[in-house]
Amino acid sequence: MNKNRLEYLRRFYAALLTLENKIGGPRLLSQATGRMQWPQKGIYFFFEENELRSHSGAGNKVVRIGTHGLTATSKTSLWHRLSQHRGSAKSGGGNHRGSILRLIVGTSLLKQDGDTHQTWGKGSSAPREIREKEQSLEKRVSTIIGAMPFLWLEIDHPTKGPNMRGMIERNSIALLSNYGRSSMDQASSSWLGHDCNREKVRGSNLWNSNHVTENYDPSFLDLLEQLVGGMRY
Repeated sequence: MNKNRLEYLRRFYAALLTLENKIGGPRLLSQATGRMQWPQKGIYFFFEENELRSHSGAGNKVVRIGTHGLTATSKTSLWHRLSQHRGSAKSGGGNHRGSILRLIVGTSLLKQDGDTHQTWGKGSSAPREIREKEQSLEKRVSTIIGAMPFLWLEIDHPTKGPNMRGMIERNSIALLSNYGRSSMDQASSSWLGHDCNREKVRGSNLWNSNHVTENYDPSFLDLLEQLVGGMRY
């Protein structure tokens, strides 16, 4: 299985390299705006500059995979989801209650600092005075996430029936996850995620906790390669 997994990882990153060439290279979230050309629906792949592949080849490793609006009634667009992770371009802050990525990066910073925060991650909303007290940490989170290069793949199809975005997200996470298996392309010793309070983030070496314990179906790579090959930009 390890040998096969390594082959699948190489195929996965080969598809992302093709995607990177098609869209003209990765973007930085800190420099992205809603005025750029974004597909309505898609999936995104985040990297970190100091997190490198060690088994599947050279270059940066994917540290988070995500999508949006998997229910038939959701109106959330790809850019809307990305902007929730980025935070406010004007203030440099953000709202970790609207982004699980912001939440877990913030908790990791708190752990690394040996600090506690009485309100961070508490509740689905908070009054203005609490949010103002959280802004210094929100700004640190924005700096970290904003520096993550990312790629995106347009996947626009009817939401009835099997959802291709959800299928690629789920299987990609499961393939990359090191949770409970021999590590490949493991995180560096300085990776902030080691300080996350979520075991599945630490064990998977991903800023994901959903799907990291699941098995992957390698046939998803056929679909990924097909979608990347057919993408026009």
